[in-house]
Amino acid sequence: MTRFGPAGNCDRFAAAGHKSTVDIPAFIAGYGLNAYEYQCGRGVRLSDTTAEALRKNAEEYGIQLSLHAPYFISLASEDPQKRENSIRYILDSADAVQRLGGTRIVVHPGGLGGRSREEATAIACDTLRRAQQQLDEVGLSQVNICPETMGKIGQLGNFEEVLTMCAVDERFLPTIDFGHLNSRTHGQMTTTADYAALLDRLADALGSDRAAHFHSHFSKIEYTEGGEKRHLTFEDAVYGPDPEPLMELIAKRGLSPTFICESAGTQTEDAATLQRLWMQGA
Repeated sequence: MTRFGPAGNCDRFAAAGHKSTVDIPAFIAGYGLNAYEYQCGRGVRLSDTTAEALRKNAEEYGIQLSLHAPYFISLASEDPQKRENSIRYILDSADAVQRLGGTRIVVHPGGLGGRSREEATAIACDTLRRAQQQLDEVGLSQVNICPETMGKIGQLGNFEEVLTMCAVDERFLPTIDFGHLNSRTHGQMTTTADYAALLDRLADALGSDRAAHFHSHFSKIEYTEGGEKRHLTFEDAVYGPDPEPLMELIAKRGLSPTFICESAGTQTEDAATLQRLWMQGA
């Protein structure tokens, strides 16, 4: 099943008087959506009470939950202790998403740690390998680590680097952030041909199953020479990427990814737009 939903809570959620994220499943189900990404970018702080309530409501409304791990993960840091801390953040995130009833955690690779891209990728792969070993040891084997493509050129995590990270373990799924890729390539991720080439490469590298069920972020993003600057809404007519060719392609190929929209304040409404475009292409 192809799924669509927001990252975190849109402006309309608070404006409607909601005070707790446990209300979000009913809210986004009202838009016809079926996915939601819980945000732990600033640290994993999820009580058992909140987790249980959110899980129960998500199950009631058919919402698939994923979780964004802390932003301060640095898989290739030059400081060994920071890499160890990153593994701990991944384990904390995996525990949290399991309590939510989900299986996917989105992981930012971080910086290059003063190394070449090749060296940084190799160290990141080792960090991820050790993280998965620890997940297996503590009974969290079912959680999927989902390394994310990043938007700034100076960051670790271009498309090929994420594919290399996902090759570490067959349970890893890529988080393909199309807005990030468009930003770091200065607008070269927007046409049907661009999207088709990426999806073809994904299948070649990771196989047809992971290519069909990848995780994804989508939003329009303003960029500069260095890549990503800030997230926008679908109302923006200057920066891409254009979602329509991608949604049509996903529908025609019969793929079943999860699309999480990260628009600035309109992520729920824009996720519904993504879903509508996908349905039109089917």
